[in-house]
Amino acid sequence: MNSSASLHKLGRFALWFWAGLGLLFLFTPILVTIVFSFNEPAGKYNYIWNKFSLAAWADPFKYPELSEALIFSLKVAVVVTIIATILGTLMGVAMVKYHFKAKGLVGAILILPLTMPEVVLGFSILTLFVSINWSRGFITIVIAQVMFSVSYVATTVRARIRGFDWRLEEAALDLGASSWRTFTRVTLPLIAPGVVAAALLTFALSLDDFIITYLNSGLDNTFPIQIWNMKRSRIPVQINVFSTALLLLSVLTAVLVVVQGQRRARKMAGMTI
Repeated sequence: MNSSASLHKLGRFALWFWAGLGLLFLFTPILVTIVFSFNEPAGKYNYIWNKFSLAAWADPFKYPELSEALIFSLKVAVVVTIIATILGTLMGVAMVKYHFKAKGLVGAILILPLTMPEVVLGFSILTLFVSINWSRGFITIVIAQVMFSVSYVATTVRARIRGFDWRLEEAALDLGASSWRTFTRVTLPLIAPGVVAAALLTFALSLDDFIITYLNSGLDNTFPIQIWNMKRSRIPVQINVFSTALLLLSVLTAVLVVVQGQRRARKMAGMTI
């Protein structure tokens, strides 16, 4: 009995130990980025720690091309998130709720962008734009990012809605609600956590994407592309400052979403009681 308990404790310790190492491996680059946002490099490249300084935080917009690229990336991310979330949510609901002959084929097509190498997908979209002689820029970036973001949204919403009780919709319709009112007042609020999670994922993927965006951006530079272009001449601390600020904003948004979800769950539990 004591031997079994000892083995159980040893197994739990090993599990926590390796989990801790995995988390440390994942979060070390993020910690390095945050720490180096307070660095004052000796040269043009923020690669080696020199000394602590708040100069970059005091002047984050020192390089206009960097801040302009960040603003451009945020505009793209907002538009892509709105379009991909709407299309992906409708596709996810349709894939779970309705049965049709091509359902398997549509499901396979939705998975393709998730499994296809980005360089292949990027070149395919680029070939399309070149073949129709469409100049690349903001619109082509949005189209390219929406094409792979819809798959993430639809997959996330499908996972959320898989156990949905469709009798709730039928009850609303029986009580005289229209289809649109039923969707907005019954279905959408219940699947909202999955939709919000998909929107946040899409926003992050849009800001982070490089290969597909680089191939279809033309002369417009997003934040990752601008960093790539600047690396030959300098790597300013402001890159770390903007990255840290975006990270803090993402964490704050995620916390607010979780808190709001918990409040909604407690409210619904109180109404049930």
